[in-house]
Amino acid sequence: MRNQPSRGAEPFETLGLDPAQTALYTALLRLHRATRTDLAQAMDGPVEKVGRQLDDLVRLGVVDEQSGEYLARHPAAALGRVIAERLDRLAEESRRIDSALGSIRGLIHDYDAGRDYQSGTFPVEMVNGADVLYESVVGIAVQSPPMELLTAIPDERTMADFVRKFADPWIDAQKRQLLTVQAIIPVSTLSLPGVRDQLTRLLDTGGKVRTLDRVPSWFMTAGPEVAGLPALWGGNLPDHAYNFYLVRTPIVVGMLRSLFQELWGRAVPLPWGRRGDGMVQVLRLAAQGVCDDSIARQLGVSVRTVRARFADAMAELGAQSRFHAGVEAARRGWLS
Repeated sequence: MRNQPSRGAEPFETLGLDPAQTALYTALLRLHRATRTDLAQAMDGPVEKVGRQLDDLVRLGVVDEQSGEYLARHPAAALGRVIAERLDRLAEESRRIDSALGSIRGLIHDYDAGRDYQSGTFPVEMVNGADVLYESVVGIAVQSPPMELLTAIPDERTMADFVRKFADPWIDAQKRQLLTVQAIIPVSTLSLPGVRDQLTRLLDTGGKVRTLDRVPSWFMTAGPEVAGLPALWGGNLPDHAYNFYLVRTPIVVGMLRSLFQELWGRAVPLPWGRRGDGMVQVLRLAAQGVCDDSIARQLGVSVRTVRARFADAMAELGAQSRFHAGVEAARRGWLS
């Protein structure tokens, strides 16, 4: 009787193996070591066809050949190799997206011309200094609460300044329901002194924060009609003495909101809070080779809870397997 792919082999189909290749790999897992003839008998198929499928599996790196016999690589190693190739393709796609985002320079040229095609000339104000920046945000919020603030922070210096001096007024404004903050920051900034404490307070008062490996530039939108753009797109604020353009036009705000949502969709939530801490705990223990039963005993929860936390982590990280979740969590700084 022909072997059917097991449930554990489904991730391979997700990553590009067809059902026949998956079934053959599963059969070889059970046999551990076999010749083409052995596998043809196990699959109830012709040797020539099974041989072609084996050649494909060897090229994919999930099967090894030794002196005419075939050995299935351990599923974690085999899946890891296929995932690594997929991640390389995703990284290349991400680079192309970042390159496309560079086209925003054309829009900056348009607003420098000072023309709004819907309502005529719109004001562009050059703002100087970090104090003015953060006070301006609160001032705009006071005029039309509750204001939605979207901001992208590309560098550690700006993040360090925010945490050290300017986070408290924004957190207080959130408490008073004057504004809500939604921010995208580089994952590298999570290790800076004071960042976790201040971001936790920001989240507790209603803010939202996600991380990216690289944020293309600083910018912000304050409500539906005000936007902030850097003096030089792609640069950070401290290098330019916190000089930036405050632009008041729905066209620019709409464009930057669309850009923000594109970045937000690719960003990863912070692994903090009760639910996030639970996900990180099981991922850290799994990375040490601890099984589900032992993880449950160490954390004082049920095995069902452990597995639910794995499922939550996979959903948050966009992972197709526990292995992929571990790789992505480590890359995002969750396990440090």
